[in-house]
Amino acid sequence: MRCLGAESLVSAEGTPRQREWRPQIYRKCTDTPWLLLFFLFWTGLMFITGYSVVAGATGRLLFGYDSFGNVCGKKNSPVEGAPLSGQDMTLRKHVFFMNSCHLEVRDGRLSSTALCVSRCPGEQLDTLEEVQLFANSSGSFLCVYSLSSVNYTKSPDADSLCPRLPVPPSKAFPLLNRCVPQTPECYSLFASILVNDADALQRVLSGMMSGRDMILGLCVLALALSLAVMFTFRFVTGLLVHTLIALVILGSLFVCGIFWWLYHDYTNDLSVALDTERDNMTCLLGFAVVSTVLTAVLLVLTFVLRKRTKLAVELFRVANKAIGRCPLLLCQPLWAFALLLCFWALWLAVLLSLGTAGAAQVTEGGHVEYKPLLGIRYMWGYHLVGLIWTSEFILACQQMTVAGAVVTCYFNRNENDPPSRPVLSSLSTLICYHQGTVVKGSCLITVTRIPRALLLHLCSTLRDQQSAWSRCVSRCCSRCLSRLDNCLRPLNQNAYTTTAINGTDFCTSARDALGLLSKNSSHFASVSCFGDFIIFLGKVLVTCFTVFGGLMAFNYHRALQVWAVPLLLVAFFAYLVAHSFLSVFETVLGALFLCFAVDLETNDGSPEKPYFMDQEFLSFVKRISTWNGLRSPGDKRSARHEEGTELRPIVR
Repeated sequence: MRCLGAESLVSAEGTPRQREWRPQIYRKCTDTPWLLLFFLFWTGLMFITGYSVVAGATGRLLFGYDSFGNVCGKKNSPVEGAPLSGQDMTLRKHVFFMNSCHLEVRDGRLSSTALCVSRCPGEQLDTLEEVQLFANSSGSFLCVYSLSSVNYTKSPDADSLCPRLPVPPSKAFPLLNRCVPQTPECYSLFASILVNDADALQRVLSGMMSGRDMILGLCVLALALSLAVMFTFRFVTGLLVHTLIALVILGSLFVCGIFWWLYHDYTNDLSVALDTERDNMTCLLGFAVVSTVLTAVLLVLTFVLRKRTKLAVELFRVANKAIGRCPLLLCQPLWAFALLLCFWALWLAVLLSLGTAGAAQVTEGGHVEYKPLLGIRYMWGYHLVGLIWTSEFILACQQMTVAGAVVTCYFNRNENDPPSRPVLSSLSTLICYHQGTVVKGSCLITVTRIPRALLLHLCSTLRDQQSAWSRCVSRCCSRCLSRLDNCLRPLNQNAYTTTAINGTDFCTSARDALGLLSKNSSHFASVSCFGDFIIFLGKVLVTCFTVFGGLMAFNYHRALQVWAVPLLLVAFFAYLVAHSFLSVFETVLGALFLCFAVDLETNDGSPEKPYFMDQEFLSFVKRISTWNGLRSPGDKRSARHEEGTELRPIVR
């Protein structure tokens, strides 16, 4: 018998024959050009990373900066042509505007001079003597650096070098560490001009940086919840499934109600017409609509699939038995999560550096301004593609590793001699031979997601200019892309499992798996859908609790901080973390279904060709067939089995 990888089998008469399923011992590399393409793509990402380190200045966004090119809270390098630049601001961590009550925008920039100070004045200062006393007592100098504090009351240029009197009381705020005036009239003017003067990207990045500790804490919360749900699925019962469904529905309803309440509160309490508040209100409306639709869909699906809970519990028991043979499978998501976390941290650091990349230009009075560099927006787009593709690649590596371990344990006749280290063996096979296949599968997911994201962005940008026909076409395209994304995921997973069995390339594996599963889809289609639905509920539960924690944390500084976008980022990361952990069960179930189909294709249950599945799995299959009104696998012997042979490894 001859075994080929991506080639088709040809009989002696020269007619093509159907590929035979054989686990491979000796393999060859698959989809190598795609691995080379991924390497070239990452070369571009590393170039962007190096460029952002050289041209970016994350410190300006993280700590704030003055009008002379100095970043507050750190030691600075001098800027050519700016005599007051290059100062040591280690002890001066706050940005103070000399004329915070009289801010104006001239020629696209603020007219007020910004300084780095060690402390914001907590009380109103009415005279220069009080300004001088405050400087001597606190070490916080409120006049231009070139003027010594002893000359505040003596210099004839004090009116132009010192803040306009009276200096209002102010308080340090996390948004770029600025001193925000506390009097109502000054606060209103300060917020409306200073916040609205920043572009949308700067407002979003500033909100992310001011809430960086909360974002990190919420990611840790998502990790803890994902671990709890994953180990809960390990000992799943009927009562647990019903409890999970109830928790998800109640959590979705609660979060949905919180979104609508906050949106109503924003619409009735816009004390200041700030862009940040308008951005938050718009995002809240989107969150509320999406959460409402998602909750309605969950309710409908739960009602439709309510009778299949018992079979789903048995399905999880079968999966848990397979996991019991490879206990390290539950530890598999930890390395995937660690890789994702490191990559996300690097991605965010590069994004922030790109957002602050600019060339220093000296203007009148020795002030320093930063002009955005050319091509930055194209780099942002390339960087976003890198986020999606690399994240999907890491998750796909996890799926293929788990699938390979399940395949190794399934096709093992001798229970007294189980495979040694199946997870490590599967991982080494992936690294040595099949990285190109994983790259190709993850690229397909990325290609469907990018046009969808661009379409949604375009629709939101041109919302007022679109006709009813164009909006209808946009919605149809978005739904088609979403449906394509949902179809590609199980296709990719089955292709990875087939590659783990036959060692074939991605397209060949996907075609073979699709043809084989189409013959046996009646056995597991309904129960598989409900099993995936239960796992999806676990992901939704983790995301709901994380988003609720984010709502409580971010809404505290809602006036000057764009917290809706960081909340969306937290929700995205929470779902990815939950998917990284709970997808172990999805992958195990999918791999078991495909191995079962291969078992049926190759064997018929006779003494000459017994099934690889154990008696518990076989009885479960018979119960599903009886529940679906089908004949069980052991009751028939199709013609395709008469010429087949028992499935065994082939050395080529």
